[in-house]
Amino acid sequence: MDVPFWLWAAFAVTVVVSLAVDLLAHRNAHVIGFKEAAWWSALWVSLALIFGVVVFFVLGTTAGTEYTTAWLLEKSLSVDNLFVFALIFAYFKVPREYQHRVLFYGVIGALVFRAIFLTAGVAVVNRFTFVLFLFAAILFWSAWKILKDEEDSFDPGQSLAVRMLRKIMPVRDEYAGTHFIIKEEGKRVATPLLAVVAAIEAADLLFAVDSVPAVLAVSDDAFIVYTSNAFAILGLRALYFLLAGLLDRFHYLSTGLAIILAFIAVKLVLQASHKMISTSIPEIPSPISLAVIVVILSASVILSIRRPPPDKGSEENAVKSSDDKPSE
Repeated sequence: MDVPFWLWAAFAVTVVVSLAVDLLAHRNAHVIGFKEAAWWSALWVSLALIFGVVVFFVLGTTAGTEYTTAWLLEKSLSVDNLFVFALIFAYFKVPREYQHRVLFYGVIGALVFRAIFLTAGVAVVNRFTFVLFLFAAILFWSAWKILKDEEDSFDPGQSLAVRMLRKIMPVRDEYAGTHFIIKEEGKRVATPLLAVVAAIEAADLLFAVDSVPAVLAVSDDAFIVYTSNAFAILGLRALYFLLAGLLDRFHYLSTGLAIILAFIAVKLVLQASHKMISTSIPEIPSPISLAVIVVILSASVILSIRRPPPDKGSEENAVKSSDDKPSE
């Protein structure tokens, strides 16, 4: 795809300015409430959609549809990240007022790593089409694990990044405000906040295993896959604070994500078969992919709202009362 240089430049400037504004707006550590998170979420979504409109007008309908599909796909898959963020914050007992700062640097790291992975992925796919079958197998396996509730457990304290950090420098037990590194007795010591950032970066690397193959099923153009990923990642912090405490209520969302991954895997198989075996094998157009993702996500949310999960407390009471009944 022939992308004009000014569009790349406009994207880069938008990301840099957005991060700078976000950092300035949250330079003082404070707890992010629902209202503030909602405003920021609306801002990030609007920014992503406005950029999508620009892509539509500059690069055409196909590119615009691919960008929107890839952005929505990455946005939906990133919900899984939110559960891991909550796990990491609970494990390290991160004060709520420090959580935004941690996620800010986590997002910067994610932007860098995704650029590397997606660039490599695009190069490999464009040269070796058969890799699409491998990507499809990864997505099928991920979907199966989600449906069977067999997702890999993530231990924040034992992640490779955290273990490497502990080998490089000692990590103190107490927080020191929003500082990542301080001096104690003339030596540099990491605070738990730096360990949290390392754990979040390690988690993003794990999620890239699903995310990168999925977005490459939508497009093999570097501009489309990276800009869509970047705008989805930028809104991840606000989405976390917006949905904090509500994640367990969307209990059908994981099933929806598994179905989406399986659908994208089928799309990859058809795409690779069309290129390698026969052009008579149909491919799934991007507009259909976009519609399927929207329908599945909407159905998952609506079902979660209409059929709320049973209250754990009431379940425990029911078990207790049944145990207390005298046997006849």
